[in-house]
Amino acid sequence: MEEVEITSWITLDAIKKAADVVESVGNLQADHSMSVFCTIEDDLLELLYSDSATNYLRRYEDRDEFEEALEERKEDVGESPYDEDDVEFEEDKSDEGKEEREAEDESDSL
Repeated sequence: MEEVEITSWITLDAIKKAADVVESVGNLQADHSMSVFCTIEDDLLELLYSDSATNYLRRYEDRDEFEEALEERKEDVGESPYDEDDVEFEEDKSDEGKEEREAEDESDSL
């Protein structure tokens, strides 16, 4: 990965306009920063807009590094996808519980 400091949002906007945007992560109003992941030809880029720190352009070497950085930014701002495998639910697998629920449903419909 290569990183270059960018002092102007106008420069970032010009790069973004020339690129194909893959995904944007964050919100300048709520998070004070926003990363725009994009491509220009074979270059995989991240444009970081910040109102409280340095703006920068990052160029990733390959798709894996690019996608890893995208997922990391999502986790940083709480946009990571919900994973059902991480959550455990207690299920009532007994026939008795099922029969009770069915009886309640029948009485509600009368």
